[in-house]
Amino acid sequence: MALRYHRYPESYDIIVVGAGHAGCEAALAPARMGFKVLMLTISLDHIAFMPCNPSLGGPGKAHIVREIDALGGEMAKNMDETMLQIRMINTSKGPAVHGLRGQADKQRYHQRMKLLLERQDNLTVKQGLVEEIVIEDNEVRGVGTAEGIFYEGKKVILTTGTFLKGKIIMGEATFNSGPNLQYPANKLSRSLMEAGLKLRRFKTGTPPRLNKNTIDFSKMIPQRGEKGLSFSYDSNPRTIDEDICFLTYTTEKTHQLILDNKERTPLFSGEIVGIGPRYCPSLEDKVVRFPDRERHQIFLEPEGLHTDEYYAAGLSTSLPYDVQIELVRSVPGLEKAEIMRPAYAIEYDCIDPTQLELTLETRGIRGLYSAGQINGSSGYEEAAAQGLIAGINAALSLKGEEPLILDRSQAYIGVLIDELVTKGTEEPYRVMTARAEYRLLLRQDNADQRLTQIGYRLGLISEERYQRFRQKVETIGEGLELLRSIQINPLPEVREKLRELGSGDLSKPVTLEEILRRPELDYENLRYFYPQLPDYPEDVIEQITIEVKYKGYIERQLMQVEQFRKMENKLIPADLDFNELDNLRLEAREKLNQIRPRSIGQASRISGVSPADISVLMIYLEKMNRGREDGENTIQ
Repeated sequence: MALRYHRYPESYDIIVVGAGHAGCEAALAPARMGFKVLMLTISLDHIAFMPCNPSLGGPGKAHIVREIDALGGEMAKNMDETMLQIRMINTSKGPAVHGLRGQADKQRYHQRMKLLLERQDNLTVKQGLVEEIVIEDNEVRGVGTAEGIFYEGKKVILTTGTFLKGKIIMGEATFNSGPNLQYPANKLSRSLMEAGLKLRRFKTGTPPRLNKNTIDFSKMIPQRGEKGLSFSYDSNPRTIDEDICFLTYTTEKTHQLILDNKERTPLFSGEIVGIGPRYCPSLEDKVVRFPDRERHQIFLEPEGLHTDEYYAAGLSTSLPYDVQIELVRSVPGLEKAEIMRPAYAIEYDCIDPTQLELTLETRGIRGLYSAGQINGSSGYEEAAAQGLIAGINAALSLKGEEPLILDRSQAYIGVLIDELVTKGTEEPYRVMTARAEYRLLLRQDNADQRLTQIGYRLGLISEERYQRFRQKVETIGEGLELLRSIQINPLPEVREKLRELGSGDLSKPVTLEEILRRPELDYENLRYFYPQLPDYPEDVIEQITIEVKYKGYIERQLMQVEQFRKMENKLIPADLDFNELDNLRLEAREKLNQIRPRSIGQASRISGVSPADISVLMIYLEKMNRGREDGENTIQ
């Protein structure tokens, strides 16, 4: 340990560096599991801060928020308690891609989470700028801060977000800063590189914030919210304001302003070297890449109830401030808009996530975990999910228990972590429903059925909540059994009612399940044929309906999962030297030694490893297992 640090009088089981969405979950989970946790943040005033859009959800992202909740995390509850608006999107498509999207009150979201952290047993929250990760004999010992303090910890979880060597870019103006002009972490990157971690440079951005009193909402399209929805399975749906979000569009003038000022755009001038997110590009990037698009959507969304700042989603830009003023005023409804905070791009350091285990522990440095945007991901939801898994696994390691590794058939969280660790990412990674092979099984509506049992086993789900969950599952089972047991005969009045409902005729007896399977009919329609139909809760009816209508597709995916699991269960010895396998191609050996896959399934997803390489690896493992069995038989 460097001599410049003074040892803090207390030591900790786990130290969490950063207090964004990843840091909050990473600290809460092990504290709730009984471990002594220290959270260090650059600013106590920015805990759980939303430096970009104050919202959560959407396809894929809403799935992850629900999964965090089912495991016992806090994000969904915090959102429900501080939410301004919520709605379900993608409802014209199947349930696999339905996604909740909610608008939060930014300050209340921060304030509730901060107070929750401060009052959590076993958790200490402190303001401090971490400059160094102290490592001895390839094992983490703690952290050193700019204040000259060494905090000793058995495990350290890095959740630094976009703060590592953060650099704000706004046209020709550039300066070192974290998001929203917070203090950056300028020295920690060097410590990570000295520890042997490979870093890269990524970029993200944010749009301007506008004064509500200078916006003409009459020229925009209201985006209505819905009642009776919530992110958490443990929350009561809230009644909220509906008319607070609005839609408008860019114009030909908007696009021409960007083209006229292209030489002043850091994205094209070479000032920005970091790689930005493909699925959330800046407006200038969209205009240049899609010249045939006549207009792009701009959503106006409030920052909170106690501020007149509005977020202009879709107007992310790194153009100079003077151009931003003209750009904003070229949009219908914003002709007189005043910018309260200008848009900017931010570059930051992050690590190559292929240096991590599936537990999110760094390979080669025992006790050092990493979660969130430092791993190359984007988004609050992806960060929180990684933080939760890192926190849980740090705690399980201290207990000497097996880690929690969710696979791709269990959760979007499993898809997220597997892709980061196994495939890596060349740009800020964003979870999407298209990335999941088994997305019909990984719906946002059934996250509790997939993961609550795990959260309960970890001690993160209360007994009361678990018993409510069990009752729900039992009721779903009873409902499905009832529909399969009640038979309806093709009586004249039955056939007439089916015709009235726009459904096909009936020529033979069928069960209620078979009737519900018809696309045009819903659960309530069954009352015409069976008046004693139980009046189940809405969430139970939803599950029964999906199970019935998508039964064939679900069964097919379950068969695919069975094959997937066979590959995932073929474990690879942790100490296997792939260079010893002469029949493997050189590229495959290099990639396998770099990633150190846990199973044949994970190995098959590594870029550069072919099906032929997997066959060689499987033959080798089979021979090795047979040799071990022969040896055991000889001893006997």
